[in-house]
Amino acid sequence: MSEKFVEIKNLHVRVEDKEILHGIDLSIGRGETHVLMGPNGTGKSTLGYALIGSPKYEVTQGSIELDGRDITGEAVNERAKAGMFLSFQNPIEVPGVTLSSFIRSAIEQRTGKRIKLWEFKKKLKEVMELLKMDEEYAERDLNVGFSGGEKKKAEILQLLMLEPSFAILDETDSGLDVDAVRTVSAGINEYRKRCNGALLIITHSSRILESLRVDRTHVMIEGRIVRTGGASLVDEINREGYEQDTSLAGEVAP
Repeated sequence: MSEKFVEIKNLHVRVEDKEILHGIDLSIGRGETHVLMGPNGTGKSTLGYALIGSPKYEVTQGSIELDGRDITGEAVNERAKAGMFLSFQNPIEVPGVTLSSFIRSAIEQRTGKRIKLWEFKKKLKEVMELLKMDEEYAERDLNVGFSGGEKKKAEILQLLMLEPSFAILDETDSGLDVDAVRTVSAGINEYRKRCNGALLIITHSSRILESLRVDRTHVMIEGRIVRTGGASLVDEINREGYEQDTSLAGEVAP
């Protein structure tokens, strides 16, 4: 196991008056890819939003550390500057802001430095070619009129341009056809080559994992991680489903 880069300890998260996560413990090392699986509605996306610091998700107990720094009480923008990134399950449309200007601004906000336009355009063109994205999307308003597949590609485009140290991908393969899944997977593999960062993939499917190296797999049921294993756990879940894990959830519940 690599040195711990992301350390989540006894994390309890509440949304309005309901606790969704009940004591999550999770460690991810640099360069590692961890997968969080489980049925729909079990709290997987809640963990992603809590890690990035969305105000709707209140941490009532526990802590989140990034590279030894406690970020539990920090705002979303500070976490982003520290190197965190969340790819949304349902990316929102932002009229009036082009995809390219959004990415360039995000890079400058994170680094605190101006980026030369020609350098930015060169890298953007290169990454869009990798993701098989038409260059005209760069000058279109962010996600406006994009298909589901193009929205997900735009999220991976941001991942590769920003090069975060900790990336959380929430249901990135949701709604994608086979070809789009392969393209997105290629983008994720490229991120792994370029950045020695920590990667958490949240999914209830295994399609996106077929061409990725997985270090650890975690199963979440009813807001608790009930089982952890290696890459082979994904294959076991594909064969047997979550029946065993549902039983385990009942055993660990208070």
